[in-house]
Amino acid sequence: MQYRQLGTTDLNVSLIGLGTMTWGWQNTQAEGFEQMDYALAQGVNFFDTAEMYAIPPTPERFGTTETIIGHWFAARKNRDQVILASKITGPGLDWVRGGDNHINKKNLTLALEGSLKRLQTDYIDVYQLHWPNRGAYHFGKTWDFAPDFDAVAERENFLEVLNTLQGFIEQGKIRHFGLSNETAWGLMQYLQLAKDHNLPRAVSIQNEYSLLCRHFEPDLAEIALSEQCGLLAWSPLARGILSGKYLNGAKPAGARLTLETRPEHRTGKTVDDAAAAYIAIAKRHGLDPCQMALAFVNAQRFVTSNLIGATTMAQLKSNIDSVDLKLMPEVLADIAQARREFAQPY
Repeated sequence: MQYRQLGTTDLNVSLIGLGTMTWGWQNTQAEGFEQMDYALAQGVNFFDTAEMYAIPPTPERFGTTETIIGHWFAARKNRDQVILASKITGPGLDWVRGGDNHINKKNLTLALEGSLKRLQTDYIDVYQLHWPNRGAYHFGKTWDFAPDFDAVAERENFLEVLNTLQGFIEQGKIRHFGLSNETAWGLMQYLQLAKDHNLPRAVSIQNEYSLLCRHFEPDLAEIALSEQCGLLAWSPLARGILSGKYLNGAKPAGARLTLETRPEHRTGKTVDDAAAAYIAIAKRHGLDPCQMALAFVNAQRFVTSNLIGATTMAQLKSNIDSVDLKLMPEVLADIAQARREFAQPY
């Protein structure tokens, strides 16, 4: 396993991070235990979860994944071997805290206490804001995103959040904090306010990134590198689309997009054509398409950890093994050409 420094901290996290959101829906607790056991044995020391998991989110499944991880910690007695990240849910789900779920001191406190209890731990290493209060271009909103907010009010909220997080750090309940599904403006505001007021500095930003979704480049990538606030890349296989299993309208039994109850924006001819192009590149060079896609993410200097997710042990093992794959220049050249043809599939 390879490791990279988490922001400006003294923590080194595994380049392959373990995503957990299928546990409690697509995966049983026993299967989650098996994945965690195997990943840790392979040197994966960074696990990422969230209070709203398992996915797709429902009131009944809220917190289920964290509960499974908590049971694993209790059974294995190995909390100190894992760098654990979790998240507070942003506004938008009317069944989370009665629909009044603006990220502020009150809700941060409620959310953190709930997560700590479910996870059966005294602290979370990286506590993240799942998405911003003001909205962003993620989750299929790229095409019609139109920022409309009060910048002064947002900065005041950011200061409230940072002061609250400082309190959590002083209490020993979290070690660091990170952002998720943020924009360049939001990330820079948080970093500047932390500097100006001697408050906690974001150590990471968790956004979607894959061969099919490269919105992180170039602006956020520049910030990640220059400000030492690296990317935790989620959905590096674009919800499994880069495996090819959904091509031509296929809906494999038990697969993520087959079970998904929410509208899916990663569909259509352009997405299919782009995925097929990348799969063809992998096959032309004798590579597994999923490992090639993951190796591409691993190779980016602005990436701190590549958050894989798997529903089977075979998938998990193959995904972790991608850390040993180095893409040759001719493969990267083909990928660059395909990107020009399919610059923004969704």
